[in-house]
Amino acid sequence: MPSSATKDIIAIGGSAGSGAVLQALVADLPADFPAAVLISTHIPSNSPGFLAQVLAAKSKLPVTQAVDGQPIERGHIYLAAPDRHLLLIGETIMFGAGPRENMARPSIDPMFRSAALSFGPRVVGLVLTGMLNDGAAGLHAIKSNGGTAVVQHPLDAEADQMPLAALEAVEVDHVASAADLGRLLIDIAGTSAGPALDSPSDELRLEVEIAAGARTGSVELRKIASPTAITCPDCHGVLSEVRGSGPLRYRCQIGHAYTADALAAHIDELDEAIRIALRVMEERVTLVERMARDARETGRTAVAELYEARAAEYRRYSATLHEAALTSLRLGNA
Repeated sequence: MPSSATKDIIAIGGSAGSGAVLQALVADLPADFPAAVLISTHIPSNSPGFLAQVLAAKSKLPVTQAVDGQPIERGHIYLAAPDRHLLLIGETIMFGAGPRENMARPSIDPMFRSAALSFGPRVVGLVLTGMLNDGAAGLHAIKSNGGTAVVQHPLDAEADQMPLAALEAVEVDHVASAADLGRLLIDIAGTSAGPALDSPSDELRLEVEIAAGARTGSVELRKIASPTAITCPDCHGVLSEVRGSGPLRYRCQIGHAYTADALAAHIDELDEAIRIALRVMEERVTLVERMARDARETGRTAVAELYEARAAEYRRYSATLHEAALTSLRLGNA
């Protein structure tokens, strides 16, 4: 990389509560801001894309939802599109149709990784307020490839989990409140990026390819991860533990990716589903047993036997669900 290279790629990730932070941040950026700004937030697949309009009303820079295949221009703000990972491949924006990461697409980690792969020390990664820990692994990749790591101060965040996770995973360069982030980026953007480090790792390239939609088999996955006894909540395949990357992460052969925290949160949702199913099944047992008694009391023996058989079947289902709930409880208290 030439010595004249500057920090001209600002990659920002946020989730719960990040809308207000982004409005304040972009409002502070001047019209001659010497960097491209790329923003990925957790938006639903059917989002109408109002965030671009909201930020454009506050910004001196042009703000648009990113378009697949468009060139990256400095002094422009790009927002991730619904249901696609926002990736930076060379000097071009690319939409990734790869599997969800941390239950989200777009996810922050793929954008951060692709930025680190393509631009190395020129990247400034910023993690904003949000739940769980999307962005922490990607910020680790940015820092490992010579980039600059910035985190919103957890005490200033509406949801402090993402900032805290980033601080645990990465030795960051700057921590700032929402009110100070814009001015901090102004100070950083355009400064010398420093020399490029060694070539990015094959592991980083593989994970960017997965986010882009490349198929991943067990042979490829074993290059970066080791199989575990945990199953993927999305496809029920074997999850493998990704090696040498903070925070603790898992991938399956399809490519679904979870941090340990995101996986635990998903398991909590499954536990709640088990409890709901158990309650419904027990209510069904009570109802069908009452119907069987009523049938016998009114002399409908054949109908009573049918209901009694159905009640016995429902009791077996209830016992299975009850054992599953107890097992989950024991594991959770272990």
